[in-house]
Amino acid sequence: MALAHPEPGEVLRGSLATTACMETLQVGYLHAVAAAAGCSLSQPFPDNGIDWHVSHGAAEHTVDDEVTIKVQLKATYQVAARPPGPTFAFTLDNEHLVKLARTPVAVHKILVVMLVPRERRDWLSAGHDGLDLRHCCYWTNLAGHPVTGRRRTTVRIPTTRIFDDRALCEIMTRVGSGGTP
Repeated sequence: MALAHPEPGEVLRGSLATTACMETLQVGYLHAVAAAAGCSLSQPFPDNGIDWHVSHGAAEHTVDDEVTIKVQLKATYQVAARPPGPTFAFTLDNEHLVKLARTPVAVHKILVVMLVPRERRDWLSAGHDGLDLRHCCYWTNLAGHPVTGRRRTTVRIPTTRIFDDRALCEIMTRVGSGGTP
């Protein structure tokens, strides 16, 4: 049995499937954003199509002192970084879309899509001044979105909705005042 050896300057990465690694990366991104926003996270078990519950407590919320949203995470390397235009296309299984598009709801849901480079070695870089994750997460509220495909539906993700701590705080402020994400 021959052992795989990395090219000079490369490291030997594990054999975990790329999609599993993408899932782990986006969870790390969500954790970082939630921490910076002062939010707590919980993972439903079993997940039943929703990956995370994010809660935000603030005395200024008018509907409750703590509000929660549900988050569905997705990741792709099929969309390049910094997509041109106001939106980019992302395809969802209709089963997921129906869950995310349901209205009315007691707890609002958002879809968070992470764009990652194709090669794992390009996903992050670390230095004395920080840890940089590549590329970016974008969010959208799909409430009321119609199913248009037989098995899958393409939705448009706004490129102006970068998912970061500030965006999460703004989402929670709107939900905390009785509005939508």
